[in-house]
Amino acid sequence: MTTRILGQGLEVSSIGLGIMGMDHAYGKPANREDMMKLIRQSVEWGGNFFDTAPVYGAENEILLGRALKPIRNKAVIATKFGIVGQSHGQSGVNNILDSKPDSIRHQVESSLKNLQVDTIDLYYQHRVDPDVSPEAVAQVMADLIKEGKIKYWGVSNAPLDYIERAHKVTPITAMENQYSMVFRSPEKEIFDFCEQHGIGFVAYSPLGNGFLSGKLPDLKGKDSSDFRTSMGRFKPEVMKRNQVVLDYLAQLAADKHATSAQIVLAWELAQRPYIVPIPGTTKLHRLRENLGAMDIQLTSDEVAVINEKLDAMNLDETHF
Repeated sequence: MTTRILGQGLEVSSIGLGIMGMDHAYGKPANREDMMKLIRQSVEWGGNFFDTAPVYGAENEILLGRALKPIRNKAVIATKFGIVGQSHGQSGVNNILDSKPDSIRHQVESSLKNLQVDTIDLYYQHRVDPDVSPEAVAQVMADLIKEGKIKYWGVSNAPLDYIERAHKVTPITAMENQYSMVFRSPEKEIFDFCEQHGIGFVAYSPLGNGFLSGKLPDLKGKDSSDFRTSMGRFKPEVMKRNQVVLDYLAQLAADKHATSAQIVLAWELAQRPYIVPIPGTTKLHRLRENLGAMDIQLTSDEVAVINEKLDAMNLDETHF
C-alpha cells in the first residue's frame, strides 16, 4: 500500500474508494454481499480509505459498517454531516441543510450507529449551512474530537473564506471537491490554499463520472435514478468536444502499458503530494484497475507535458 498524509496527520491509502454509487445516483442499489466483498477486497489490495454520507441513504453507511466491522483497525472511514434530506422541485433536487450544533450531534450519533464504530476517522461538513457560522461549526468539531466521536474533520465544496475562518478555530484536515482532467478548477486557487494552510485535498469524481475511464457509459434507457442522464458532461455536444482528451489518454495508456483510468489517477497523484482521489465502482476488476494506478509513476516532465496538452485542448468543464 502507498499512503498519503492529509492535513493534520491522517494517513490514508493514496487512492480511496467512494461508495456512493453502491446505493445512490447511479441506478438501483447494488447487491449487498457483492459490495461487502468488494469493500474488503479493497483493503486487501491496498485501498483502505472509504467515503460515504447519510444523504446517499442510511443503507450506504450501514453497508460500509457491516463490511468493515471485522477489519475496522485496517480501514479509514469518512462520512459527512450537514445535508439532512433532499426535496424535489421544478429546479431539480435541492439539499436540505442543517449544521446547527444540536443537529450535528444528532447526525454524528446516527452515523456512529449506522457504521457500527466508536469514532469516525474523518467527518466532513457536506455542504455549508448559510444560517450557521463557520466558527460555530468548527467549535462543535473541536468538542466531538475531544469527546472521541471523531478524529479529524473536513469540508466539502466550501468557500475559501469560510474554510479559513473555520480552520482558525479547529484545524481542517481535508477539503473534498471535484477534480479531474475535465474539471480542473481547483488548480486556480484551492491547491495554493491547501498548501498555505496544510490541508489535504480529496478528489471526488476523479474519472469524470466515468467519462475519463475510456469506456463511456451507455445511458440509453437509463432512468432518472442514474444522475448522469441529466449531467451536462454527458450531452452529445460536450462529449464530442471532449473526445480529444480520450484519444490522448488512450495514447498515453498504450505507452505506459496501462489503462486510461490508471493514467488519469496517476496524473492526479502527481499533481500534488496531498491529493487523494476516491473513484467509485461496483466492479472488482475496476477496483483492481483503479488501485493499480498507485504503481504508475509519472515524471514531473511527463506531468508538465500532459498539463500543456490539456490546456491546449480547451476542454468543456460542464459537469451538471
